[in-house]
Amino acid sequence: MTGNRLQFVLYVNGICLFALAGVMLAPAVIDFGYGNRDWAAFLTASAFTGVVAAFLFITFRRPGEGVLDRRTGYLITTSSWISASFFGAIPFIFSSRHVGFTDAIFETVSGLTTTGATVLHGLDNFPPGLLLWRSLLHWIGGIGIIVMALSMLPALGVGGMQLFQSESSDVSGKAFPKVKQFAQAIGIVYVSLTAANTALLVLAGMPLFDAVNTAMATIATGGFSTKDASIGFYNSVPIELVTIVFMIAGALPLAFYAKFIVQRGRSGLIDEQIAPFLKIWALMVALTTAWNIAHGMVPAHALRVSAFNVTSIITDTGFATDDFSRWGSFAVGIFFVLYFIGGCAGSTAGSIKIFRWQLLLSGSLRHLRLLLSPNRVIALTYQGKPVGEGTLGAVRNFFFMYLMTFAILSLAVMATGLDFISSTSGVAEAMANAGLGLGPVGNPATNFENMAPLAKWIIMLAMILGRLELATVYAVFLPEFWRR
Repeated sequence: MTGNRLQFVLYVNGICLFALAGVMLAPAVIDFGYGNRDWAAFLTASAFTGVVAAFLFITFRRPGEGVLDRRTGYLITTSSWISASFFGAIPFIFSSRHVGFTDAIFETVSGLTTTGATVLHGLDNFPPGLLLWRSLLHWIGGIGIIVMALSMLPALGVGGMQLFQSESSDVSGKAFPKVKQFAQAIGIVYVSLTAANTALLVLAGMPLFDAVNTAMATIATGGFSTKDASIGFYNSVPIELVTIVFMIAGALPLAFYAKFIVQRGRSGLIDEQIAPFLKIWALMVALTTAWNIAHGMVPAHALRVSAFNVTSIITDTGFATDDFSRWGSFAVGIFFVLYFIGGCAGSTAGSIKIFRWQLLLSGSLRHLRLLLSPNRVIALTYQGKPVGEGTLGAVRNFFFMYLMTFAILSLAVMATGLDFISSTSGVAEAMANAGLGLGPVGNPATNFENMAPLAKWIIMLAMILGRLELATVYAVFLPEFWRR
């Protein structure tokens, strides 16, 4: 890793922090309009972040030609998420709520990674600026890697698609002749979905401010709410139905919408991930509903709470309308399994994306068939393209790293004194960016506030590893990564 590359990484981090400082002004304006004194906290945080950003930008400014390779992309991705997490925590610390350092970092990391796990309580009476800031962290985190890769870096004279490949879930293929056109289409889709969600929530009876915040969290599949009781606070079927639809929309590939619009809805554009994802979702809703009915829940209510909460977890959103950790062993088991099933590649959802499960299953079935007929030639394809051994190997390696990381981090959290269920479900939901656990700590009826500080840092690590899909972060710690 040459000095020029490190300078370019710091330069790009400065640009990211400039953007973050600008976003901080929105909550400042809201608080000022509401007469809340926290506007000064956001203004101070924005100024401080802007000064640091200016220092990095001016000191390390250099062109990207010849330095943006795969290693540089990995380091930019990892370092920008970490720096944004620390600077994004400043408004929480400076605010009238005086959130502690660890809790402020936890809330920010949870927001940027679109996890939705919270350590804050009393949200119903929180200053509007802080509520909006939490939602904005979700919203910019949900599309952050795509915006950075496809919009910002090409503007600096370097190829954005090269960095986008550092997010290993990109299997959508190029549908546009130019990267800039692709970035614009993705941005339009993201903003349009958010606006449509906001409008329908207002029509369903949600106050405008809550609707804006909820929509940003929903499309980003984040899960931060303006209420302690989450969506359950409203006790509204229309609001829940709208949220279900848009949680699913957020878990589908953003590129799918863009291609569908640009190419005028040709049927050949139906992504191979979407149908399996919807089938798994429907099956899990049906199983959970049947279980709840069998254990005394009124059928209509069972369908209502099962559909919403299953959707929330399988899309890795983290909203809740009921404490599903109390639904019994089978239902809890379903939710635990759902932590390991994510949305579609190219979406804002986390966990193990559907395409990886499809490739793993196809590869395993081929292996079994070859055991019976070793001389057969069985070609694997995905979305009309051949799948090589290298791709299958990468998928298997990802599964191995994912499960080993889950096991090690779960043991580490248990070592802090937390119980088994809270530890394993906490790490699982953090890596999946799902937001809600199943144990006494972190379930839908509580939050992560009472977790030991060390356990919170471990959970934060799990959030970042899950959001950046492991390899992007792990590669930075290899000795050869830093060799020239």
